[in-house]
Amino acid sequence: MRDLAVRLAALDADAGAALRVIAYFDSLAESRAGLQAIVRGAAVLAGCPARLDDHGRRVHVRVDAAGNAAPDPAAADQAWMRTLLVPDGSAVLALERPGEPGPVEAMILERAAGAARAVLDRTRGRVPAADPALVELIVDASAPPDVRENALHNLNLSAAAGIRAVAHPGGPALLPAGAPLPVGRAGIGPAVPPMDLPASYAAARTALRFAADGTPEDPGPTVVHADDLGAVALLADVPVDADAPDLRRLDQAAPWMLATLYAFADAPSLRAAATALRLHHSTLQDRITQAAHLLGWSITTPSGRLRLQVALALRRLRRHPV
Repeated sequence: MRDLAVRLAALDADAGAALRVIAYFDSLAESRAGLQAIVRGAAVLAGCPARLDDHGRRVHVRVDAAGNAAPDPAAADQAWMRTLLVPDGSAVLALERPGEPGPVEAMILERAAGAARAVLDRTRGRVPAADPALVELIVDASAPPDVRENALHNLNLSAAAGIRAVAHPGGPALLPAGAPLPVGRAGIGPAVPPMDLPASYAAARTALRFAADGTPEDPGPTVVHADDLGAVALLADVPVDADAPDLRRLDQAAPWMLATLYAFADAPSLRAAATALRLHHSTLQDRITQAAHLLGWSITTPSGRLRLQVALALRRLRRHPV
């Protein structure tokens, strides 16, 4: 394997490095290495700190780039390169480096996650997946309180505090305190006592409508907290078939213009928006001038910017009806 990696590296550096990663973690698995060794391998191979956070099993391992154990109580950054160890996102392996993983980082995450998952299942048992039917019952406002309380007990959440309901396009989920944010499009309700989760879920469903697909046709944040909406949540009551010239003009915008408008509306300054779009600020200024010409109003004045923000919010609500 080592000889093959050397020969591949002469032809393709990424392919050679990926093969060395495979061989490294295969050897750890064969020797039945522990979690510390696996996370250390991920950190050293990636050249940055790595961490494993399994909230369900209460396991937290962090190693710095030099391979030294470096416990860190801070929460993981959602922008870091990461992969899930379990589908519900309660266990995550992350490289403390922002951005999308390249071929080598992706291979490190995949092989380290597989090795870590095997160790966790072997030494600490599998984490039972939350029964979707019980979760649906817990957030159902029409269900009798004693039935919801029994469902909470079955999920060991009766005594929990500060649980948030999560609305996914496919249904509800629960987010206990300290658990990582969900992956994909989601609305997150406020933290509440367990018996108040129906109200949290109602707010989460509203927040989900404000969450973007994260595509060129629907740019923007894919995870939205109901706590951050405030009075903006009242826009969800506007009929989705309401006709407005501002929305018709936005429908005529090209994907690059939509991305420009969303970044400009969301950023605190023109330079911040240019940084988010990876553009020179003069280039962004030219784009804003073109966008204003299409829309028919200035978006650089306070009132024009507010009008743009409302129009963008209504456009997203129309794309994501109840």
